Amino acid sequence: MLRKAALRGYNLCSAIARSTSGVTLVEFAVAMPVILSMSLYGIELAYLNTVDMKLSEIALSLADNASRLGQTDNSAVTPTVTRNDIAEIMMGAQEQGDPIDLGTKGRVILSSLERDATTGKQYIHWQRCYGSLARQSAYGNDSTRNGLNGAVITGMGSGATKVTATSTSGAVMFVEVYYSYTGLLGDLFVSNRVLRKEGAFLVRDERNLTPGITGTTGPTYTC
Repeated sequence: MLRKAALRGYNLCSAIARSTSGVTLVEFAVAMPVILSMSLYGIELAYLNTVDMKLSEIALSLADNASRLGQTDNSAVTPTVTRNDIAEIMMGAQEQGDPIDLGTKGRVILSSLERDATTGKQYIHWQRCYGSLARQSAYGNDSTRNGLNGAVITGMGSGATKVTATSTSGAVMFVEVYYSYTGLLGDLFVSNRVLRKEGAFLVRDERNLTPGITGTTGPTYTC
């Protein structure tokens, strides 16, 4: 009796050892966490790159649009930049940044970098901002740190070569974009951070730089 029970137990163990019916399920259970983690990490990196590219596009587009202000003005009088002009190009940046909630999570800073006729120094004549993120320009402002007041501004730009206004009749439209990035999965794979992008264009046509921003109507977009 005992021999028969032992034989049946041995046969059962042998059958289990030879069985391969559950191997695929076991392998899937072991591999799934690794595959899932790699997939989520890839999605997170793709989203980060998408947002980063979007910010670059906004910076370049805004600088380009600001450099073209007054280009279609057919008046014999050299045009100035008005508050309505600023409102229009800022609205364009707002529309571009709406999918990533730029107005709440970001800060766009547009500066007019010019050359002072008296001293030859680079200075920020005027500066306008959009977005709720608490950030200031890395280069100065249009009052206490404009290059004529405060530290000297040798140029703007984070690269090895700084962007400068080459003449007193020309200006550089310089844009800084800051964005508080939060990952799709929080900081599980990519740490939350503030992304920063820059864009710059020379003013395309003649522009009366002397008065700065003119007009009494439209949003102010003060920084």
